[in-house]
Amino acid sequence: MSTASERYPNISPHLAKILGPHLPRDPSPEADPSTISNYVNFKINKSTLDLDVSFDKKRLIGSVSFDLETLKAVPNVVLDSSFLNVKKVTVNGNETDFSVKPREEPYGSPLVIDFPSKPRESFALTVYYETTGKCTALQWLEPAETDGHKLPYLFSQCEPTHARSFFPCFDTPSVKSPFIYHITSPFAVLVSGLPVDKQPSKTKPKKFLYRFEQPVPIPSYLVSIASGDIVGKPIGPRSTVYSEPSFIDKCQYEFEDDTEKFIEAAESLVFEYEWRTYNVLILPQSMPFGGMEHPNCTFATPTLISGDRENVDVIAHELAHSWSGNLITNCSFEHFWLNEGWTVYLERRIVGKIHGEKFRHFSSIIGWTDMVNSIEAMGDTAKRFSTLIQDLKDGTDADDSFSTVPYEKGSNLLFTIEKVLGGKDRFDPFIKHYFSKYKYKSVDSYQFLDTLYGFYENQKDLLDSIDWQTWLFEPGLPPKPRFDTQLVDECYSLASKWIDIASNHPDKLISSFSPSDIESFSSNQNLVFLDTLVGSDGENGFSWQSESGVKAIGIMGDVYSKYQKSQNAEVLFRWFRLQLTGRIRPAYQRLADWLGTVGRMKFVRPSYVLLNKVDRDLALRTFKKWESGYHPICRAMVKKDLGLN
Repeated sequence: MSTASERYPNISPHLAKILGPHLPRDPSPEADPSTISNYVNFKINKSTLDLDVSFDKKRLIGSVSFDLETLKAVPNVVLDSSFLNVKKVTVNGNETDFSVKPREEPYGSPLVIDFPSKPRESFALTVYYETTGKCTALQWLEPAETDGHKLPYLFSQCEPTHARSFFPCFDTPSVKSPFIYHITSPFAVLVSGLPVDKQPSKTKPKKFLYRFEQPVPIPSYLVSIASGDIVGKPIGPRSTVYSEPSFIDKCQYEFEDDTEKFIEAAESLVFEYEWRTYNVLILPQSMPFGGMEHPNCTFATPTLISGDRENVDVIAHELAHSWSGNLITNCSFEHFWLNEGWTVYLERRIVGKIHGEKFRHFSSIIGWTDMVNSIEAMGDTAKRFSTLIQDLKDGTDADDSFSTVPYEKGSNLLFTIEKVLGGKDRFDPFIKHYFSKYKYKSVDSYQFLDTLYGFYENQKDLLDSIDWQTWLFEPGLPPKPRFDTQLVDECYSLASKWIDIASNHPDKLISSFSPSDIESFSSNQNLVFLDTLVGSDGENGFSWQSESGVKAIGIMGDVYSKYQKSQNAEVLFRWFRLQLTGRIRPAYQRLADWLGTVGRMKFVRPSYVLLNKVDRDLALRTFKKWESGYHPICRAMVKKDLGLN
């Protein structure tokens, strides 16, 4: 085994001392603790999914094939699987013995395939299987649960470790391969790949065979499928937006002005876009995330379609993943910040290039507030889940570690590095170097740090001035960077005025405010204003639950009536949060009703937490009413939030 100094020759003695207790025993990238496969013994040269979409059975039925090369002698191949019905396994076309071992939570059931192999031996492995009703990666929607109410719908969500319930695989971001897809379905199909052709199925009447290929190596969590009443319209010279027909014009309007600008800005920061096309599929409302960065086809929530193009920056984020996450990938979800921190950093650099640097800082301020709220909501679990580098080696479910921390703490660390080194001009050459060096690879935080110190070998003293221990390993908030507050000062000022008058002159509330106060506010300025109001609860003796606080919220709802009528989910959620902070009882049921119209966990989870605090019975009744429409991942996480496991 090599020494740390041999594995990480560029880091300084100062950083080596900090990293010492945390460095992996074996050479980087660090082993992934969230898989029970024996992935380290193999290289995948190609993967092929050959599947039939059965809407009647709500199953995917078919096979997955891997062209494998053995790296060292092993007695068997062990794949990850979860709630799959494995029917047959062949090696080089010959049937072989296999066993599905008892389930190990949270990892699933190891699929052990008997095939003793020698180093550098190549072979073709095919597993014939079908998914089951317990699959956590797939959501099957009845026509009534879609926007158009005409056809059923299927979509997948594999991140972080749900691909193993979609198909048997080495379910780890440490393993990448090109993919070929053969998908048979009665309805339109999209996957994370480039379309090759569409032909009537020769064996299944009324179905079509869709062929796709993904020549760039990707990990299992980026594999995707969607099928249903899907149409597309162009939003740029290399981009198409897809949705159900009833929604397509609104989607096209939302994205057609900005998508190509985002791509060009990202290319100028890193290097040329590699995936040929950048497309977006707007899913039905049960999509649990804002977006999922599947190559060639980002899956996105309909909450982005607000009619004012104010939420389009989410597309800048998902596009940035085309480099950070998709080309360079965290080796495990312990190092998830390498995916998301870099992506948020690039997203804000893209926004800064297009709209100006002050907008970049404005977005950072909003993100900082989100991180503060997220860590506060963790309660006792913040001690382990608010660190930048996670520890999942004790059997913790990777889903449980997901929060805004890797996004915001990670991006703020990169922002801090940029500032310490002297600004964007000094940091930008490293961006190109880092993404070029590790393209197509999976990395850990220690490789990133060694590469950073190696690139700035004459400025290690500057890098050593960063409090790495706090940033990487300590829970809670990191040191706060200095942001340009130009765009938020108006929001802070108006929030302070409301609190001051509610506290000291409640009789003047009606006469002191008018709709013109927020007339010029952007959507993001409304978010900061509402966040600031919520964050002020309990400060300096003021409470929104006091008589004057409740009165102020009521008057605010009348004066700023656009909040209650907003179609922007970001604004509407924050308005609900302020009302529930003030215990405005009529708002409880309105929030409960709204939870039947959204499936994005960013809104669903904190909304149930809020409801649970003020009216647990209503929270439980609401979840029981709407849970079947939520994605399996969302359902599972809300159950944990409500203590229903």
